[in-house]
Amino acid sequence: MDIYSEKPSGADPYKFMPVTNQCGTYSTEGNCYNREHLVPQSLFNQASPMVSDIHFIRATDGKVNGMRSNYPFGKVGTASFTSKNGSRLGTSASSGYSGTVFEPIDEFKGDVARMIFYFVTRYQSRLSSFSSGNMLGSSAFPGLQTWELNVLLAWHNQDPVSQAEINRNNASYSFQGNRNPFIDNPNYVNQIWGSGSTSGTGTTTPPSSTGCASETFETIPTASSASYLTRNWTNNGISWTATDARTDQTLSSKAITIRNGSLTSGSSANGIGSLTVTTQLKFTGSNGTFNVKVNGNTVGTIPYNSNTTTTTINNINISGNVVIALENNSASNRVAIDNLSWTCYSGTSRQIQHVYTAAGPDQNSLQISNNPVSGNEIFVKGETQDIRKAEIYNLQGKTVQTIDRPFQNGRNSIRIKNLGQGFYLLKLDEVMLKFIVK
Repeated sequence: MDIYSEKPSGADPYKFMPVTNQCGTYSTEGNCYNREHLVPQSLFNQASPMVSDIHFIRATDGKVNGMRSNYPFGKVGTASFTSKNGSRLGTSASSGYSGTVFEPIDEFKGDVARMIFYFVTRYQSRLSSFSSGNMLGSSAFPGLQTWELNVLLAWHNQDPVSQAEINRNNASYSFQGNRNPFIDNPNYVNQIWGSGSTSGTGTTTPPSSTGCASETFETIPTASSASYLTRNWTNNGISWTATDARTDQTLSSKAITIRNGSLTSGSSANGIGSLTVTTQLKFTGSNGTFNVKVNGNTVGTIPYNSNTTTTTINNINISGNVVIALENNSASNRVAIDNLSWTCYSGTSRQIQHVYTAAGPDQNSLQISNNPVSGNEIFVKGETQDIRKAEIYNLQGKTVQTIDRPFQNGRNSIRIKNLGQGFYLLKLDEVMLKFIVK
């Protein structure tokens, strides 16, 4: 699937036959396809293994690939080129960068973001030797320039993981032997980078666990409409989209009624702790449920029947920017939704996110040597003798080990216990370091 020519609805402008239509030469769109490196290969001097890593390489139209060239991804203000599916090249309208950028269509913005997040994670130890291309950072974390990180975080939350991405990730694993973890678990993106992570001003106070967002549907379009259409509105700073929806039904007051569709929020900061919503089956039909999804992942279900029913899902506990969606599991039941609200998430992983991104005076004086870690010891370089406590967290924010006075008696290492392979965070008083266990 060519992300620069694929049209999510309607006929594609052209189709390619694998091998047969591979470039070659081209002059216009549709002549042939070639390999698009989402992170331009000139930034890493065409070196292996990056040059052949399938997780950020896509087959794309030769002409559009050539127009994208080595430009970073961003929001286009004035376009100098537009492909036949609507991908654009032009002057950046992204805050913090005024150069030329390339913008794919909305359908593939999340795909692009997750492929680049994979790249800067997989090759974080090499980033300092790569060219920036006005997109990459020079350090292992955050791995991207601030403006580019902000663009990709927004795109990741705007465009959740699709089945096509999942299928390609599975096939890539069969072919190459590794996976893109941000497709398997999209929450990792906000747990690692998260909202506000590029400020560089130190920790922020975690949000309270009280109300974070509330939608009463009082600002939905005209309430006299019984037609099932796509409805869009904004309230309390959050944009909403309801598909196959009518606006003439009520519960406590105005309500949105979904048939064979869904209700989806725009991106909202401060995460989600618990969610509450009121539902009622309208007209005829049978009892059923809505799937509740956060950033594309199902976190629970909301039941509905002919009675007015208020349901709360507790312990969702996802930090960072969140997109909330309620999807009707029936193609015919017409269900009114009202008084949807959720609390902010104030748990450990939210706090970790901000401590980890702090740029305090000690952040650069401590580092983990021999990372990834093998064996049962983490060796730490720097001034460690006065550190009072070491804590190890997994990326879900769970504390897996705590050691008081970890470097007493002149030690420069910490013994770890039963940590499986993967990413972890080591907190040394107020400094957070990332490490990998082989």
